[in-house]
Amino acid sequence: MGFLFGFSLIVFILVAVVLCMVILVQESKSMGLGASFGGDSGESLFGTSTADVLKKITSVLAATFMILCVVLSLWTSAVQRKRNIVIPTPTVEEAQPIGHE
Repeated sequence: MGFLFGFSLIVFILVAVVLCMVILVQESKSMGLGASFGGDSGESLFGTSTADVLKKITSVLAATFMILCVVLSLWTSAVQRKRNIVIPTPTVEEAQPIGHE
């Protein structure tokens, strides 16, 4: 379970970083960070429909981010609850023989 949780956490961090990058590259009213990579709106990696492609990528990444956030949150709370369960240990008393005091 530790490997799967660690893998999920790494995927969550990668999705967050890629989501930030995609959001920063998107074209805004003032051309944003996308203009600093040397291209204008006509010269883009995805052609003339860059805004549509980036919007779709952003929505998929945002949905993945939110789903992973909820799953990891529930997972960590379940693990924490499991650790906080106190199992009472029975106490064993020695039996005294009858008639001996």
